[in-house]
Amino acid sequence: MSRTVAVVGGGYGGIAVAKALDEDADVVLVDPREAFVHAAGALRALVRPDWADHVFFPYDRLLRRGRIVRDRATGLDAGGIALASGGRVDADHVVLATGSDYPFPAKHDAPTTAAALDRLRLAHKELTGARRVLIAGAGPVGLELAGEIKAVWPDKHVIITDPAPAPLPGVISEVRDRLHALLDDLGVELLTGTTVRPPTEPGVLAPFTADGVTADLWYRAHGARPNTAWLAGITTPAGLVPVTGTLEVAGHDGLYAIGDITDVPEDKRAGAATRHAAVVAANILARLRGEPPAATYTPGPPAILLPLGPATGVGQLPGPDGPVPAPVEQVVQYKAADLMSGRFAELFDAPVTPPGR
Repeated sequence: MSRTVAVVGGGYGGIAVAKALDEDADVVLVDPREAFVHAAGALRALVRPDWADHVFFPYDRLLRRGRIVRDRATGLDAGGIALASGGRVDADHVVLATGSDYPFPAKHDAPTTAAALDRLRLAHKELTGARRVLIAGAGPVGLELAGEIKAVWPDKHVIITDPAPAPLPGVISEVRDRLHALLDDLGVELLTGTTVRPPTEPGVLAPFTADGVTADLWYRAHGARPNTAWLAGITTPAGLVPVTGTLEVAGHDGLYAIGDITDVPEDKRAGAATRHAAVVAANILARLRGEPPAATYTPGPPAILLPLGPATGVGQLPGPDGPVPAPVEQVVQYKAADLMSGRFAELFDAPVTPPGR
């Protein structure tokens, strides 16, 4: 059996499974970008351009034995994947890890770091000139963006709108109460049960009044879409990839899927993608040893660490009798202070420099 493993997509799950298999398999990581984007740090890079060094990590620093192919997968068959360039990668094991699209600035789609940095600098300049900022969406991204803006510009008026009756519907009441108190302390205006339809493009400094809300600039913080259009024929009506307990694509031997594109019933977060990667790496290694894959994935209890800037935030963790609030010190230590950028610097063998606050 071939020891070649094609990993399609270099997001959180893709880099984790590629790194885990690098010593024992011939890994080929396929992604059209030149660098991994640490999306958890993208919002802070918007308000603090000096933070961008903690967001982009070149793929060529990831693998010791494996290789990187800068290309886009366009087709899939039993022997490997076809590429947009006209080439292909032959492999007996394929891991689909193409993730999801999400509106800028939470995610970047630029193929080069230079282009991404140019867009960040322009976006920062537009945001700097705004006195009133609207964020459409009160999920984790919208809330984190509000906190990052307020940490740098406490005098900006930030409004978050959402058609739902309350933010973060999956958290316990103590966490939601703490969230409301922090937003009040920061001076963030939260309008639930509200939909605003801005007449301008997101991220552009262009004052408007719409549906009773006045702002100089707005961001969309909703609308994640799985990157599975190229997988027509194996996805669900929602565009997700059905997987078994071993995270093998249902009905396809040697084909795995991880991260946001799977139909696993859980929140689509980076932590889940890395846990998927560990299961898939274990199963591929078992196959390479001639053993049946035995590792299985079960979604864990819901947990969230939600920074509101580098010095505060809220969280919910599993407890023996159900979910419990995370102390603010724990939220800051594990996520808010550096947004886990040090972990990725080590993964990519990059200089670990404290980002500061």
